[in-house]
Amino acid sequence: MDQHGQKRITIELYNGIIGNVFGRLDENIKKIENFFAVTIVNRGENILISGANAHKAETVLKKLAAFAEKGEAITEQRVNYIIASLEDEGFNEIEKINSDNICITVSGKVVRPKTMGQKRYVDQIRKETAVFGVGPAGTGKTYLAMAMAITAFRSNNVNRIILTRPAIEAGEKLGFLPGDLHAKVDPYLRPLYDALHEIMGAETFQKNMEKGLIEVAPLAYMRGRTLDNAFIVLDEAQNTTPEQMKMFLTRIGFGSKTVITGDITQIDLPEGKRSGLVEAMRILAGVEGIGVSMLTNKDVVRHPLVQRIIEAYEKHEARAKRASAPRRPTYKRK
Repeated sequence: MDQHGQKRITIELYNGIIGNVFGRLDENIKKIENFFAVTIVNRGENILISGANAHKAETVLKKLAAFAEKGEAITEQRVNYIIASLEDEGFNEIEKINSDNICITVSGKVVRPKTMGQKRYVDQIRKETAVFGVGPAGTGKTYLAMAMAITAFRSNNVNRIILTRPAIEAGEKLGFLPGDLHAKVDPYLRPLYDALHEIMGAETFQKNMEKGLIEVAPLAYMRGRTLDNAFIVLDEAQNTTPEQMKMFLTRIGFGSKTVITGDITQIDLPEGKRSGLVEAMRILAGVEGIGVSMLTNKDVVRHPLVQRIIEAYEKHEARAKRASAPRRPTYKRK
C-alpha cells in the first residue's frame, strides 16, 4: 500500500521488451491505466502499478510481456483482447496461442491463431472431420481454414485442396459481364485467390491449379461429385440454401476434411429463403465427427475499428429486436 492506502505493485520487465509492451507514445499503458483506473510508472526495468485494480493491471502486463518475449508485436487489438479476456475461463493459458504455428507464408510470416477462440477453432479442425466456423467479419474464419488446408496439403495428409463459395448472383445480375461462367463468378472467388497467393505464393498456386491439385470453384460445381482425400473449404456458407448445404455435405469422401465458414448476421439470400448454414447447425448438433466453433467480436483480428463497428451493430440489432417483440397484454381489473 502507498501513503494513500492504494495498492502498489512492482514488476520487472526487461529493457528489450518495455518499448514493445508500452507501445508507441505509451499508448498501450495509457489504455491499461484508463481501463483499470491505475497509474503505471516506468523506472528502468521496474514497473510500478498503483490503484485498487493494480493486480488486474499486473496480470495484463505480464501476459503482454509473455508475448513480447516471444517477439510478438503488442498491437492495440492484442491489448484489447487480453483486457476483455481477463475474466474468461482459460485466460491463464492465453499465451499458448503463440506457440501454435500453423504454417509460414511465402513472405516468411508465421500464421498462427491470435485469440483463444481461434485456437479452439484450429484445434477442432485438427480433431473433427467437418467443422462449422461461424462468426463476424475479421475473425479469421476463412484465412485460418485455408492455412490449415495448405498445411495438410504440404504434409501429404490430403491430395488436393477444394475451395468453394455460393455465387448467389451468378445468374441474371452477372449476365451483363463479359466472358464465360468462370469469368462471371471470378469476383466472388477473388478473396480465396488472394489468401492462397499470400500463403503459398502466386506461382506455386498457379502450378498446383494447372495440375488440378487446387480447385477454386462455385458451389454449383460440387454437385454429383464425391470428394475423396481432399481438404474442402466452403466459404460464405450463410448464403447457401438448405438444399445446397445438404448437397455439399454429402460430397465428403474418405480421407477428406471439411470446413464450413460463415457469418449468420450477413445473410444475402432473397427474403423468405432459409439459410442452409443455420439449418445445418441445428440439424447436425451433436453428430459425431462434426464440430461447431462460434467466434465472436473478441476474435476480430482486423483493425480495432472493425471490432467497435461489430459491437455497435450488435447493440443496435438487440435494441431493434426488443422494440419489435410483441408486448404482453395488460388487463385492467373491473
